[in-house]
Amino acid sequence: MYAAERQQRILAAARAHGRVEVSPLSDEFGVTTETIRRDLSALERRGLLRRVHGGAIPEDLLEPEPGIEERVGRRAEAKRRIAKRALEVIPEGGTVLLDAGTTTLAIAQVLPADASLTVVTNSLMIGAALAARPGISLLQIGGRVRPVTGAAVGPWACGELASLTVDVGFMGCNGFDAAHGLTTPDQDEAATKRAMLLASRTTVLVSDASKAGRVHLHRFAAIEEIDMVVTDAQLAEEIAEPIRAAGPDVVIA
Repeated sequence: MYAAERQQRILAAARAHGRVEVSPLSDEFGVTTETIRRDLSALERRGLLRRVHGGAIPEDLLEPEPGIEERVGRRAEAKRRIAKRALEVIPEGGTVLLDAGTTTLAIAQVLPADASLTVVTNSLMIGAALAARPGISLLQIGGRVRPVTGAAVGPWACGELASLTVDVGFMGCNGFDAAHGLTTPDQDEAATKRAMLLASRTTVLVSDASKAGRVHLHRFAAIEEIDMVVTDAQLAEEIAEPIRAAGPDVVIA
């Protein structure tokens, strides 16, 4: 068994049972305890597990979903590079959907001053950033606003999105990989993201690599439903390769 495969199975076990322990894993996989400790350290470096005495706990169990103010400052330079690369797939004079999120906010912030676009968003922050732009025709999606993300979600938002067709939809997520697709912790936000996916002719996931390999409760898209993934160079190849095999282009910014 390759190390990457063993680490994926360790991560799955941790998420299923709430924790894993070094000695039982060593017996299960027929490797030394030192090998298991290296596996746990590798998963910790990727932000997926947190080492504790004798084992590890899934990182998702230890931290609540961070608020948007906190997330804006995380990996800001990587998000800016991703945003600039994402601009290359926006058609001139076209229609663009920007999901609520800090990487999609970065796209709004790097749009050229002379950009002429129709932008649809459910994000209060993105709407505020673009409202005064003379070349932007802004459509603000309404609905119940989740304070933690600043996203309008729920039946109102889904109803408005159902009547739209945009050229390119830029999606965010809390976690993604080939096996579990794109996931998020909140049911209403997942339903709204799903409606965005269905409203988009071309769908692009924009996400820094810290989200790769994370899995949350609600899946809103299978990986093969996404046309392109734009991320950064920290994406592990053992995650990138199955994504490419499923269909999406993987672009490193």
